[in-house]
Amino acid sequence: MPRPLAFRFVLLLLLAAFVPGLASEQLTKLRIGELPSLPAGAGESLFAQSGGTTFAIRGGRAWIASAEAWAETSLRAPAPIVATAYGTAYVLLGATSVSSDDAAVLEAIALGAVALTGDGLEATHLVDLPRPVRSPSLAVWRDTLYVVGLDERGKGVAWRRALRATAPAWSELSNVPWEATTLSGAVVQDASFYVLARDGSGLNLTRWLRWREEGGWASVSALQDVPVIGTLRPLGQAHVLVLGAGDAGGRVVAHVYHTITDTWTEFGSIAAGDVVNGLAWGNGAAFLLRDSADAEFRVQTVEIEMSKRLLHAIDWLVIVAYLAGMAGIGLMCWMREKRSTTADYFVGGRSIPFWAAGLSLYATGTSAISYIAIPAKSFATDWLYLAQNVVGLLATVFVAIWIVPLIRRLNIMSVYQYLEMRFHPAIRMLASGLNIVLQLGGRMSVVLFLPSLAVSAVTGVDVVTSICIMGVITILYTVMGGMKAVIWTDVIQVFVMLGGAFFAIGYVVLSLDGGVSEFFATAAADDKMRIFDLRWDLTRATVWGFVFLALLDVLTYPKDQVMMQRVLSTKSAKAAGWSVWTLAAVVVPGSLTFYAIGTALFAFYKHHPEKLNPLLTIDATFPHFIAAELPVGVTGLIIAGIFAASMSTLSSCINSVATLVSVDFYEKLAKKPDPKKSVRIAEVLTVVAGLIGVGTAILLSFFDIRSFFDLSLELAGLLGGGFAGTYALGMFTRRANWQGAAIGVCTSIGVTMVAWSMRLVHSFFYTAIAIFTCIVVGYVASLFFPVSQRSLDGLTIYGRSRQSRDSSHT
Repeated sequence: MPRPLAFRFVLLLLLAAFVPGLASEQLTKLRIGELPSLPAGAGESLFAQSGGTTFAIRGGRAWIASAEAWAETSLRAPAPIVATAYGTAYVLLGATSVSSDDAAVLEAIALGAVALTGDGLEATHLVDLPRPVRSPSLAVWRDTLYVVGLDERGKGVAWRRALRATAPAWSELSNVPWEATTLSGAVVQDASFYVLARDGSGLNLTRWLRWREEGGWASVSALQDVPVIGTLRPLGQAHVLVLGAGDAGGRVVAHVYHTITDTWTEFGSIAAGDVVNGLAWGNGAAFLLRDSADAEFRVQTVEIEMSKRLLHAIDWLVIVAYLAGMAGIGLMCWMREKRSTTADYFVGGRSIPFWAAGLSLYATGTSAISYIAIPAKSFATDWLYLAQNVVGLLATVFVAIWIVPLIRRLNIMSVYQYLEMRFHPAIRMLASGLNIVLQLGGRMSVVLFLPSLAVSAVTGVDVVTSICIMGVITILYTVMGGMKAVIWTDVIQVFVMLGGAFFAIGYVVLSLDGGVSEFFATAAADDKMRIFDLRWDLTRATVWGFVFLALLDVLTYPKDQVMMQRVLSTKSAKAAGWSVWTLAAVVVPGSLTFYAIGTALFAFYKHHPEKLNPLLTIDATFPHFIAAELPVGVTGLIIAGIFAASMSTLSSCINSVATLVSVDFYEKLAKKPDPKKSVRIAEVLTVVAGLIGVGTAILLSFFDIRSFFDLSLELAGLLGGGFAGTYALGMFTRRANWQGAAIGVCTSIGVTMVAWSMRLVHSFFYTAIAIFTCIVVGYVASLFFPVSQRSLDGLTIYGRSRQSRDSSHT
């Protein structure tokens, strides 16, 4: 890449960082509304929803809500309805009992469901509760239902039940930490079950209790010195809306709890009165309000609205300059290169300097999944996944010295050519085809959609527009410049990505009152920088799992065409090894930067929870900070960094797909393959593959995916893990043959599918299961077939002379 162009582009980005502008904008507010008042006799009703229809239920009567009024309808129920799940059709059915002081008490005795029939509302009995409970609350999350309350002695009880299990049963949440309290509600959010309870002493001491699968019950931050609270509603992926805490004037106040930072925010007061009950309504809640003056009941709504900070002209200037620079590099490569051979187009004429190939390796592996999803992951949890990079450094020595030079010396353009040379053409074509499917159906769509969704959520840039902009520019410079354009744009993109990331961390840390010391104190208090988990538990991301993964990664390093195509573009086997050393020098500091962004965001929002947006996904946390807090110009810089992270990976995927189709299929199947025709086919396929990636990215917008980081791990394990094991069989054994390798691949895919469907291990280990199964089964199966008569010279880590001696004995 010409130095003047690179210098001017980087200088423009640096100047943008010092342009003053707006910052710290509040992007959320409350919108208050009102529904028709409940009719006489419907006061203190319970709310329920079924099929999108809202009901009010009291005793044996029911009313259906409309925009104009509540219409009474019939209610058939086997027992009184005493509690409803928030915004769903599940209810608790009750019966009257007599307390020790001869008072009548209504207890929940069974779980039921309500549905709208042709002539009214009907409640059906589903299953009895383990025992009757008083002051009950009901909550549902995904396919799990939770019930809490007090038993006849006033002790707390809690159960949960899987709704879609083959043999569902109640399981008790032991060691319930409340007694002689008033339960004000329950809600499930962020895989945790929360219960709001008030001390029975009458001092209005509110407890906010949390139950998690790991750790059980715990008391978390609660609202202090407020009256009884009701109406709980989960919002987004990590917030809970709580209504009913009155201020000094008796007005209802909307509070929002953030499950990650364990903080409360007061969004504002609404109206005077007492909250009786509520239900989900839009992006907030509708609640039944009793006016303390005349005892009338009103139905009010409160919703959280999100505004977007539109990009300013300077932001667009930075983004357009970046996109134009990328397209310009592709045009320059196209004008300078004749591309008369496939090597020119697919592997850059094997003339790429080792340092550029190494930086390109890092850029390719650092997609928007790293730039957005890793900060989101460390914001929500800790740095456990960073241990994989740390442990992986130990494997770099072996890879750089033995594995990469071995593959580079073969002068191949597709890493799957090795599988044909070592095993059989069918193994090569199947592995190549599966990799193409993985790139087109999974990887490309995720790296395009994730940043587009996140940026759109906070800046107003349409998701489809963002996808198309990145997709078209990437297709343009990839088809014009081939592998040279891909690598040199990757080099620029590394500096854009890391420059924006460094600036973001510095800006967050300096914005804290205590600066660096406050950043580390906040992170340490919540154990946010934990890297090593030494437990022997494959259902979690532990060090031992990463060690196992690192070992398997050494054995199967050539498995990824996207990465290996850079290695194959270097000038020699020695240069190929040095490209891996360059990657090793950058990957841990670079990864540490992205994890540090998440921790910095945690520290910032721990001190400023009011600046969070309850409606956004966790993956949108970093883009939300960029839009709401950073100055004009810097916003454009970091959005350009997000685009760079996506485009570097996307261009690599597009180019690898075009290479694989041309080299592994056209040149393999054509009777008289023509190099120039192969390049033309690759150019067409570059456009086609890019358009498919754009289309599948748009389709992803119809799905609710909690963490794209976890999704990428699952896709890699399920679609790519099996054939990866064949490289270990080929490079590290001389006895493995193509029949055994094929059996190993088929078995590994089946075993991994079973592990995925039954959730036996953490998603991080799907690839490990697939590889390990393929190696073990493939080697054992090979023993049942004749020894291969193929020459193994240069195809294993063992020297040529040793192979020759061994072959004479076999």
